[in-house]
Amino acid sequence: MTARSPAPAPPARSAAGPGLTRRRLLGTGLAGAGALLAAGALSGCASPASASDASALKVWDLFQGGDGLLMDEMIEAVAGGDRGFDVDRTILDWGPSYYTKLAMSAAGGRAPDVAVLHLSRLAGYAPGGLLAPFDLDLLAEFGVTQEDFTPAVWARTRYDGTVYAIPLDIHPFIVFYDKDAAGTAGLLDSSGELAPMGSPQALLDAGRALAAATGHAGIVFGHVNDPAQNWRLFAALYAQTGAAFTLPDGGPAGLDTDAAIRVVSFLRQLFDGRTNPDNLDYYAGLTMFSSGRGGMAMLGEWELPTLRKSGIPLGAAPFPQVFDRPAVYTDSHSFVLPHQDDPDPARRREAHRYVAEIIKQSLTWASAGHIPAYQPVLAQPEYAALTPQSSYADAGKAAVLDPPNWFTGAGSNFQSRMCQPLQSALLGHTTPEKAVRRMVREADALLRQPDPVA
Repeated sequence: MTARSPAPAPPARSAAGPGLTRRRLLGTGLAGAGALLAAGALSGCASPASASDASALKVWDLFQGGDGLLMDEMIEAVAGGDRGFDVDRTILDWGPSYYTKLAMSAAGGRAPDVAVLHLSRLAGYAPGGLLAPFDLDLLAEFGVTQEDFTPAVWARTRYDGTVYAIPLDIHPFIVFYDKDAAGTAGLLDSSGELAPMGSPQALLDAGRALAAATGHAGIVFGHVNDPAQNWRLFAALYAQTGAAFTLPDGGPAGLDTDAAIRVVSFLRQLFDGRTNPDNLDYYAGLTMFSSGRGGMAMLGEWELPTLRKSGIPLGAAPFPQVFDRPAVYTDSHSFVLPHQDDPDPARRREAHRYVAEIIKQSLTWASAGHIPAYQPVLAQPEYAALTPQSSYADAGKAAVLDPPNWFTGAGSNFQSRMCQPLQSALLGHTTPEKAVRRMVREADALLRQPDPVA
């Protein structure tokens, strides 16, 4: 699910009968989505939700590979018993095709009962009437309330004062580190965890110390030709300066250019091409770290299952604070209620109950590295025993998501267009000043485009 193409899902399993689940994998490529859009009225588009037993709760998500198996396990945990769910789960390909298909089904009023949406994408769906709001009283009846979520994430569940999304997780951009190398470099505290940095110079010094400890690279970061990596790194550090990045409808973009240049200039120092490589793509960075040729890696927490297989003594921590305040770039898989023309109140009630029960199962979800958004799970001793997950659980408290607008969020063109000038700067092809000016131009160009679902 996340930034990288997911592994193929296992073959679909199906079962009939109350309390059991059906599972289908549906690939919807960009070409196919474009053809559907060109075919005519959105209201005429058939959806997978209309193709099976009408009594089952229709659920769409984008979880394949290991995440898909974990979601199977969570659904099976809530499907049993006298009050279990009959769930018809459809898994679609991660990426723009998923969001095209979801928008089409909601615009046509033939959407599933529940769908997964990256929280950073909410601003492109709620304003256009593509989502129904959650009934917070009904959720409270099933044991889930606003107080169960960290404010930094809950604040992004609302549009115009109304809640349209319930977070399942927080998946932050963090640092993984080789504990042996970090110990040799003197970067661990008395408990054996990564000590705070506190300044840009401290992170530069850490990179040099880690390079000396490994005999290779200090900090690795794969970004070349990746549509999101540079943005994640920039957004975290820019937020640490205390500056805001706003995207008001119609423009202009609100970017503090001095703060942005400060961040890009620092990144040029950090990834100098000697102590820390500046020209790695995503897989090269992942491979370099997992093979012991780097002391620290800047990655999403979703890489935890892969890194565990490497055999290195693995540690993890929230993204280090080096500027004025803590901030960690993140996103959140959230549940939404896509628009239906004539929703059945009983099914809508079951959809609320389903969301509440799945969220309570998020200790299972945490095994892959994701931070449960539901705080009572974080308080369980079983979560505290998860390593290294519990080491970066506080990342959710300083969560920073994309600035809200219809064109931002996971897998968006916005992230890609922000990454291009940042990549040029890190590769030494342009100056920080020119990179930041281009970022502003790109943001202003997007703000001039009309919202297609407004």
